[in-house]
Amino acid sequence: MEREQKRDLCRILSSGALLLAAIVLERFLPETPLVWRLLLFLPAYLLAGADVLLSAARRIVRGNFLDETFLMSLATLGALSIGFLPYGKEQFAEGVFVMIFYQTGEFFQELAVGKSRRSIASLMELRPDTARVLRDGKEAEVSPEEVEIGEEITVRAGEKISLDGIVTAGKSDLDTVALTGESLPRAVDVGDSVISGCTNLSGKLTVRVVKRYADSTVAKILELMSGAAARKSKSERFISRFAKYYTPFVVLSAICLAFLPPLFSGAFAASFARWLSRALVFLIVSCPCALVISVPLSFFGGMGGASRMGVLIKSSDDLESLAATKIVAFDKTGTLTHGNFTVVRAVGCGISDKELLRLAASAESSSNHPVALALTAAAPDFTVPDEVREYAGRGIVARIGNDDIAVGNAALMTEIGVTADLGKHLYTTVFVAKNKTYCGFAELADAVKENAPEAIAALRFCGVKETVMLTGDRADIAADVAKKAGVDRYCAELLPAQKVEKIEELLASGTRGKVAFIGDGINDAPVLSRADVGVAMGALGSDAAIEAADVVLMDDDLTKLARAKKHAEFTLRIVRENIVLALAVKAVVLAGSAFGLFGAWQMPLAVFADVGVAVLAILNAMRTMRARGEGRA
Repeated sequence: MEREQKRDLCRILSSGALLLAAIVLERFLPETPLVWRLLLFLPAYLLAGADVLLSAARRIVRGNFLDETFLMSLATLGALSIGFLPYGKEQFAEGVFVMIFYQTGEFFQELAVGKSRRSIASLMELRPDTARVLRDGKEAEVSPEEVEIGEEITVRAGEKISLDGIVTAGKSDLDTVALTGESLPRAVDVGDSVISGCTNLSGKLTVRVVKRYADSTVAKILELMSGAAARKSKSERFISRFAKYYTPFVVLSAICLAFLPPLFSGAFAASFARWLSRALVFLIVSCPCALVISVPLSFFGGMGGASRMGVLIKSSDDLESLAATKIVAFDKTGTLTHGNFTVVRAVGCGISDKELLRLAASAESSSNHPVALALTAAAPDFTVPDEVREYAGRGIVARIGNDDIAVGNAALMTEIGVTADLGKHLYTTVFVAKNKTYCGFAELADAVKENAPEAIAALRFCGVKETVMLTGDRADIAADVAKKAGVDRYCAELLPAQKVEKIEELLASGTRGKVAFIGDGINDAPVLSRADVGVAMGALGSDAAIEAADVVLMDDDLTKLARAKKHAEFTLRIVRENIVLALAVKAVVLAGSAFGLFGAWQMPLAVFADVGVAVLAILNAMRTMRARGEGRA
């Protein structure tokens, strides 16, 4: 809990304790003058409501005062004053109760919002701090902003590429997953284009810069992140929207109730006090206490219930949007798939499949390359090689005893003189040769998560009309993953800016409902911010994606998204029930009190319409805390 929230909670509890003490003292001092009894309650009232009174006063000065703080101030001050009028009954405790309840509702509202996001700060890890530029035949480390178009930079193994350009010397593999979401390292050679933000995995590269830093891919991602967050509209809080119409109506009605009947009665002086008393009771009844408390509490309870099922929903706006979601877009890598390589097939030629994997794992055992890690995981009984020669961007040749084991792509096989029909393969494929004799191949892929089809089917069952996969991976791989996962359609080979454009297109067709996007990588942060509902995979997701998102699946279980949506719908149903309950009871009591129909029961019913209905609404709102997302009432 933040320091300000702890302070507000302490203030609420302290004012409640002061109110209780005032009630007890008043009973021991029954003959005390009314003014002195008022002084007993003022400390609790001012402690709870000083900021509300100040806010209402400032808005009055500015001429824009018809909001819930004004109505709350007018109603509570009226409750404190009504006892001083002829025929008026003391309502000090009720006035303080109303203010404390209002502050309790505000506390829950603020607690639900939570801490502010640090999306851009997390994304800054993607930004290269320096560039190694070649000037006068020497390397000089400078800020990326200082490098001009046409200059050459060098990138060593393990370093990030700082600017977009074209390779002029060297061969290597690039880790592009942070930018494109593509799980496979991309081999680059002389003449290939490279983009900033990628990590060089192996050989040294020389790159001729083709864009200034301000126009580079990594700068655009930061810009998109900032711009998308700014464009994402936030709906006004329910109470403020409600008070925009409710407050002027109530105030005008109370004024009319106080002055019009006496004017037409012919005995203004004799009847004014009675009608003014009714008007103040009218204000007490009209105070939106039940709504002020139960609406944010329902949202807060809904978010608490979701958190117990392992889903973090960051605000009431996000919960409301999740309930209205009709289109869900998915990232591929790490979201629908596991996000790492596994061997999906091994085919030996002249040797067993198991022996093929053992040879490949042995040759790659000294490497940390993702392909090497997948091979060693598939064949843990590998032999450590005596000598290793690396061929950047192509593969590796290892000496094991008296044998040379080559593991790599088709280019490596051709280079070392292996002649065989290697065929065409959909997934990443490594070929294996022993002493220049072809031994077979192993296919590696980023496998679809086992529960992905179930998760997508569950989303359809709870009202999602369309599912879309957005990925930077190749079209053929995307088509295969989309088919296995069961998504309706896919868009492949997308850079981050293009993913945002696709989300914009889905938003433009948003007459069907809200658009959600679920992803886990740094490259997903701009899209997560732009969608109506950004959903991040929590356990494996990047900090930037989690901070940018509205909803976080803490254990990466995709099936929980459908459960969370049903839970959000249930929470909104509770909110609507509380609104109907509060308005219906208040409407009856307001009408009755305005015309004096309740006699001696007028004040008790007024208190019930305010405090009693609030308690009922709170009890109803607490049901959201027990829900588990199955949509039950």
